[in-house]
Amino acid sequence: MYPRGVRRAGYSDSVNSSGAGRYAPSPSGDLHLGNLRTALLAWLFARTTNRRFLLRVEDLDRVRARAEESQLHDLEAVGVTWDGPAVRQSERGGLHEATLETLIRDGRTFECFCTRRDIAEATSAAHGAIPLYPGTCRNLSAAEREERRRERPSALRFHSGGGTERFTDAVAGDYVGPVDDVVLRRNDGAIAYNLAVVVDDADQGVDQVVRGDDLLASTPTQIRLARTLGHAPPSYAHVPLVLGPEGKRLAKRDGAVTLSDLAAAGWGAEEVRDTLLQSLGLPGGGLENALTAFDPERLPRQPWVFRGTLGRGTSG
Repeated sequence: MYPRGVRRAGYSDSVNSSGAGRYAPSPSGDLHLGNLRTALLAWLFARTTNRRFLLRVEDLDRVRARAEESQLHDLEAVGVTWDGPAVRQSERGGLHEATLETLIRDGRTFECFCTRRDIAEATSAAHGAIPLYPGTCRNLSAAEREERRRERPSALRFHSGGGTERFTDAVAGDYVGPVDDVVLRRNDGAIAYNLAVVVDDADQGVDQVVRGDDLLASTPTQIRLARTLGHAPPSYAHVPLVLGPEGKRLAKRDGAVTLSDLAAAGWGAEEVRDTLLQSLGLPGGGLENALTAFDPERLPRQPWVFRGTLGRGTSG
């Protein structure tokens, strides 16, 4: 394993130091084929647009022992390199808290005392729609808030103003989605993902975000939050996921889906890399080969279905 905080950079003076792409895994377990495929795409998008490529470990919660080391090792094994050391989100708490204080001062937050069950019951009527916060605590009086505090601690939500945000995604195309009053700080005091990711991207100069299309619906809210903070939102590319043979999101139940699992079955990291590249319509033989052939317009728009062994995954 590599020392914490020290990683091979692969930096070139020719990259555009004013902009960056990134990959930001959560160290909750080993990366599976879907994670690695998205990482390869994020690297290709950044390198073909002359950007730096950063690695940020999003470890605010769900951290499993040694998962970070395993994930970074696997990324390097398939050829993904990054510029400078990996950054841990948990070490950036001062910046997150300072930004939250600014939002509080500007009246862009409100206390929320709802449980998940409260919200689920309030939004159950909106069947088939994106479940948005129903606004239960948005306009509580000072006396009502004081009474609720005696019952349970509050979370802090973004007073977003609602409405929609429109953007053009490099893969999904034109997209318009509702803006939500997302949690910024949980009721246990921890900074929430939606605040941390917006703050960290802006602070690190990330102006290109490539991630799974399961996060597409959260993007309008993140764009609104970035603009509220005075930041230009990054460009986005939401790429199709890898699915298991039953058409569900890839998971351990689908067999050998991690590099270590596949190594035990006789598949090396380079073979895994080449299979993932071929699933994207790109040549194998190393990322430099894929780099010269990469064209976002020609990427598959449908999920890749992994059938349980390399060489038998199919698109569709």
